[in-house]
Amino acid sequence: MDATAIHQRLKERFGDAVGDCDSAAKDPWIAVQPGAIAAVCRFLKDEPELAFDSLSNQSGVDYNAKDAIEVVYHLYSYAHRHPLVLKVSLPRANPVVSTVEQVWKAANWLEREIYDLLGVVFEGHSDLRRLLLPEDWVGYPLRKDYVEAEEYHGISTRRESMLK
Repeated sequence: MDATAIHQRLKERFGDAVGDCDSAAKDPWIAVQPGAIAAVCRFLKDEPELAFDSLSNQSGVDYNAKDAIEVVYHLYSYAHRHPLVLKVSLPRANPVVSTVEQVWKAANWLEREIYDLLGVVFEGHSDLRRLLLPEDWVGYPLRKDYVEAEEYHGISTRRESMLK
């Protein structure tokens, strides 16, 4: 089943909670409202004709100019051999979305990484804490406006350029 057909199924089931579909993109994607992502993902996994049994990747993108952070879900159905990408747009000031950890266990660490590096809060997550950085780290390094502190606990964060 292609992205256009899946989009139609989702629109029938979830109405306005499902946004546009870009079926012409290299990786066709469907926009989903933040409040509906968990229900949409559960439907995509449980519906036999769709059977998206794998969350291949989940990532976050900071669009500073649009004042938004986007969470991107790469799904795959091994039974039907079809991929799908979902995108959820969140406000940079308060990026909060439901976890999909109850749908795919792989979301646990992927969501922790997105939280750690971009500051997205995944409501309902079983263990939402930093994954790569210390708990007392200030800020989110993958945000476009992030400015690294000169030092961390008295240790310089400056690195010599390997390009010189």
